[in-house]
Amino acid sequence: MLRLWLVLGVLVWMTGCASPRQGVAMKTRPVLAEQAAFAFNGRVATLHDGERTSAGVRWTHHDNEDEILLLAPLGQTRARIFSNGQAVSLEADGRFYLASDAESLTEQVLGWHLPMSGMRYWVLGLPAKGTHADIERDSLGQISVMHQDGWEIRYQGYASDAPDSLPLRLVLLRDGMEIKLLIDEWETTGY
Repeated sequence: MLRLWLVLGVLVWMTGCASPRQGVAMKTRPVLAEQAAFAFNGRVATLHDGERTSAGVRWTHHDNEDEILLLAPLGQTRARIFSNGQAVSLEADGRFYLASDAESLTEQVLGWHLPMSGMRYWVLGLPAKGTHADIERDSLGQISVMHQDGWEIRYQGYASDAPDSLPLRLVLLRDGMEIKLLIDEWETTGY
């Protein structure tokens, strides 16, 4: 019993020593959203070839760098995806993988296709640069459905009613692949 109290005491002490987050909560897209640094915490669920997966997610974007952490229920990192615009690395199960794009790398290692290049914009409620997008808007001026690069992106919830509000629930569909993203918290990262 003493051991249990000692462990709990250490955990409480460690929680008290944790540094506060550097970010500021946000509900609407920042000005020049395409260039802004951001981070969010949430959950992701996939359905591909009859297989379902789910994980917590922490995505941090800054300049041309993206880091996505896929997290187990107690917060342990299951996989880390890092892209710097030139190459993508993925660490999972103690192994390190490298490729030129996230799409093929995640398909190979995780078994599902992460459209990172477009998703970096889609999570902000914006079409990706460089290709045409068909966009349907709701009565508030928010995107309800976007078709781009062979993906259908359904926006099912926003942080507020403002036209430039940040998405909280997205569903991405393509060729039998479904990715559901639930964003619990948006923040600017202060870069």
